[in-house]
Amino acid sequence: MNKNFANTGNSFLIAFFLLLVSHFYCPAQGKDVTVTIHLRGVYDSKISLLALSVSKTFKPIVEVPGIKDGETTKITVTSDHLPGEFVLRFDYRDKESSTPYPSEKNLFINAQNLELWVSPKYCNNSDSTHFQVGELENAAFASFSKENSKQKDKLALLQNFLLNYDDTQSAFYQQGINEYEQRRQSYNQWLAAREQQDKALFVSNLYDFQYVPETSWNGTETDRIESLIKHYFDGMDFKDPLLVKTAELNKWMDGYVNLYGRQSTTVALRDSLFPIAGRAAIEKAKRGHPLIYGWMVDYFYKGYETNGITAGMKILKPYLNDTNCLTSKRQEIARRLKGMETLVPGTKAPDISLKDSDGNFFELNTFETSAKYILLLFWSADCSHCVKMVDQLYPWHQQTETRQKIAVVAISLDETDIEVKVWDKKIKGLSGWKHMRGSDGIRSKVAADYFVLATPFMVLIDEKTREIIDTPNTLEELMNAMQKK
Repeated sequence: MNKNFANTGNSFLIAFFLLLVSHFYCPAQGKDVTVTIHLRGVYDSKISLLALSVSKTFKPIVEVPGIKDGETTKITVTSDHLPGEFVLRFDYRDKESSTPYPSEKNLFINAQNLELWVSPKYCNNSDSTHFQVGELENAAFASFSKENSKQKDKLALLQNFLLNYDDTQSAFYQQGINEYEQRRQSYNQWLAAREQQDKALFVSNLYDFQYVPETSWNGTETDRIESLIKHYFDGMDFKDPLLVKTAELNKWMDGYVNLYGRQSTTVALRDSLFPIAGRAAIEKAKRGHPLIYGWMVDYFYKGYETNGITAGMKILKPYLNDTNCLTSKRQEIARRLKGMETLVPGTKAPDISLKDSDGNFFELNTFETSAKYILLLFWSADCSHCVKMVDQLYPWHQQTETRQKIAVVAISLDETDIEVKVWDKKIKGLSGWKHMRGSDGIRSKVAADYFVLATPFMVLIDEKTREIIDTPNTLEELMNAMQKK
């Protein structure tokens, strides 16, 4: 069986599956954005821009080393990451002999080019770090956060009173409930007005997370928790796909799950309540955008898997099989199918940086060979289709004339200990090829860079220009491509 994301031996099925879900995919805006950074106050710094990944963690997309005090650097943020929430990280040194020290600043990027003057040591202090005049997204969020804090402080005082007052049957307590409800409604109205005011900005998508749901103050603490759970999703628009572009969604969902956690006095009770929480949340998200639906399934899948909640995993099965549910796996397949369209003749082959089977560092861009062509072969020794391809390719490559024309770089996507042992054994009979392995298999960087969906997968490259000539599917197609060039 060949390795792929859909666990099927037929790559046509993957393409057909994507035709079903691509209609729902949320496209990025079509314009790259430039972030200009003026560094000051330190000897030097490496500057990294981290974007929110499909796995809900921030991962570096750009790194610029050795920017010195007083220097300026420009970072291009490609459209596929926009709009979104980012982390600007500085690994700075106060002096040349210092050990690098980290600092981070969260920022939002949409359609506007940004210019930022920053002192890494005080990067979250407005006196030491500021954007250009007229910057929109981050200025709006800073203004909103300041006013929101004032508004919520008033509610917090009343909430604290209601939680701690000893005579819940008194008229005074009822008066407090009425006052709280008036202020809660007033706050939510202010929130809606502010969202409308900033609706053209990406950051307005974060405002809904501040919505204060209805709470029943009568009854026990358990009654209050159940009331909060019942109304938790009242202010949220799950039809908005941009919610997945912010880390706030994950924090907000943690708050929801924690309400169930407060009711879980035993592990057994936790394992029964958390599946109920998951089903309720997913059913709400299912009525929204497929990206939100998929995000929610991913969220609970990770939680159930981490905590070993078997009952939770079982309730996810119908959602995981739903083609309208754009989980991270389906999104990655969509990205790779779209990316495959860029692997056309004449385009530059992405660089590869891996250790080969001898422990030596290999870089495609600096790989030297006297052959006219380089063949990249993505394969797995545990894949019957791959072994069949290798068994055809290797005898053909052993012919003297062929070896002089083409160099083979075989990149294994074997992952498990058992698979790696099979690979180690197999390559002993494949001398003359460069062997290396993407340690994370189909999820490895090299597989992602070449948009590999299934193995085997071949890319024929011109040795001189390092441009792609063809992506042949068979030995016959490979031989024909070599004859044409």
